[in-house]
Amino acid sequence: MPNLAPLAYLGVDTGGTFTDFVLFQDQQIRCFKCPSTPVNPELAILNGIRELGLQNLVTNGRLVVVHGSTVATNAALEGKGAKTVFITNRGFADMLTIGRQTREALYELRPTAKVIPVPPSLCLETGGRLGADGKVVESLTQDDLNALHAQLKDLKPESVAINLLFSFMDAQFEKTIAECIPDGIFVSRSSEVLPEYKEYERGMATWLNAWLGPKVANYLGDLQDALKTTPISVMQSSGGTTDAASAADRAVNLLLSGPAGGLAAAKHLGQILHRPKLMTFDMGGTSSDVALINGDIKLTNEGHIGPYPVAVPMVDMHTIGAGGGSIAYLDEGGMLRVGPESAGADPGPACYNKGGTKPTVTDANVVLGRLPASARLGGAMPINCDAARAAVGELAKTLGVSIESTAEGIIDIANEHMVRALRVISVQRGHDPADFSLCCFGGAGGLHICALANALNCPEIIVPNYAGVFSALGMLLAPRERQLSRTVNTGLAESDAANLRRALDELAHTGHQQLVAEGIHPTQITAHPSVDLCYLGQSYTLNLAWQEDLDNLTRAFHRAHRELYGHELAIPVQLINIRQALRAETLSITLPNIAEGPPASAVETQTVMIAAMKNKSPALANVPRYERQQLNCDQVIHGPALVSDAVATLWLEIQWQARVDRQGHLILTRCE
Repeated sequence: MPNLAPLAYLGVDTGGTFTDFVLFQDQQIRCFKCPSTPVNPELAILNGIRELGLQNLVTNGRLVVVHGSTVATNAALEGKGAKTVFITNRGFADMLTIGRQTREALYELRPTAKVIPVPPSLCLETGGRLGADGKVVESLTQDDLNALHAQLKDLKPESVAINLLFSFMDAQFEKTIAECIPDGIFVSRSSEVLPEYKEYERGMATWLNAWLGPKVANYLGDLQDALKTTPISVMQSSGGTTDAASAADRAVNLLLSGPAGGLAAAKHLGQILHRPKLMTFDMGGTSSDVALINGDIKLTNEGHIGPYPVAVPMVDMHTIGAGGGSIAYLDEGGMLRVGPESAGADPGPACYNKGGTKPTVTDANVVLGRLPASARLGGAMPINCDAARAAVGELAKTLGVSIESTAEGIIDIANEHMVRALRVISVQRGHDPADFSLCCFGGAGGLHICALANALNCPEIIVPNYAGVFSALGMLLAPRERQLSRTVNTGLAESDAANLRRALDELAHTGHQQLVAEGIHPTQITAHPSVDLCYLGQSYTLNLAWQEDLDNLTRAFHRAHRELYGHELAIPVQLINIRQALRAETLSITLPNIAEGPPASAVETQTVMIAAMKNKSPALANVPRYERQQLNCDQVIHGPALVSDAVATLWLEIQWQARVDRQGHLILTRCE
């Protein structure tokens, strides 16, 4: 059996509330959701595989799993990493504690103390120091190695992060230290994790990788043991996948693993629909993620996870604590607030009927009728409308208003949080939302999307087929990928194009070898070189596609700087980093076309609270509810209406209409 080609591919997105599954088998797609199991995330995956009836494929090694994991993210946010020793050069033990000395609130006279990543007792100093020119300033002696070995023996860490100055120029000292680390300790080298300048950012990435590595490695090991010989790929923060063995060593590259899957699917959708400009809105149970796609997924090296900077490539995404499970409450001043605290998967919103009593955004949607009583959350979980009304009712009593008015207030506040997030990635970066289609996915997104489009003046909304499990679908659409980089830091005018090409080729060769080792055929791999440029003296760079003609590259940088910042400068351009993205498309999925025929009728009517319009107050109205899987190609539905499927519901507001395209995607536009 092991030589047989896989029969099925399973995309899995583990979220804070639900774990989503998309199965691609025999050119057909099946979707499934089940509650997440945060303490042991692999249990939800195994439950889903069992419910989908895939045990025989697992046993015979004919299933491929592509997984977006939140294990690294949750461990970082909850501060539950491994006991990690940080090794650096003499005089720099407090490198991570000092950081960049930036303040979140510039004029705050009594700022909150920052979290210290590594306790001083776990920061060790040694020799092996290079200068900025790559020459040895202080050698690494045997006495240094003996001292480190003795300190590690006393401290008994689970992992070690090695971050020596200018090691990106020559990794010899870091490699020597790594070789002397006792077996059984997870080792992370900065020259391998992030071979770039800026010792603080490089050190943070290396420490995060070491701090999270053991937990990620244990989790992926347990999952692999449970799935036997089933191949497992893991989504990286950059929007490409890697094999589980490599992922276990690169935990820092998995911090946006799940959300990156949604962007991979959105990019694919934009290509199919010829909509290169998309604002994506992914609302789940715990959080909402927003991003901008302008032809391609934008990456950043200036991301954050909690209080920590993350300088490895990751999708440029803005995340807020506003999801279906976000809890509504009154603050000390009696003002209604929503989130960021979430009811999560257990006990979840009150309507889950699992013991939750606090009102949430989901409960508010139930009260307003937008999440119908007949719905089954995740395709199986019934809704307890009475529990939702009771939870929101407690808040309404305190406020002295009706339950419906309280529910509307919860929705309005949650929507405002999400509108602000969308403005951060559009208006605040010089983009007009009216130039973009708003692409909505996630289990809760469809209930809010029309209100967000109204606030942003977006002319079009796309609610893709399989929207409720879109990130899981993106796992299957994403390429295998390696992102490699190296700091050069030289004047662009003084650079030699041939030497730069050779350096880029070396990076490409390294990534090529890694992908081939994962079983990728060499002919599938493509290289995408780029460079980070800035004006001399600037701290931040712009990433541009590489071109051999350095004069043209210089002009391209001036043009990009002018477009982004509104001006260009008559000073030299500096080449900071060279980059290579190695990609291999591994699975070609063509979404099946839906049936053609007469328009499907509504399955029932639902009493829904219609939001206030001009000169009109909010009012209850009976609106039709359609089953999405019954809709036919080119059918048009006029709002107000509800469109439900097994994993999500769309609230189509008044003055909006939805047209069904041939693959089942809903294209929403305003009615004339």
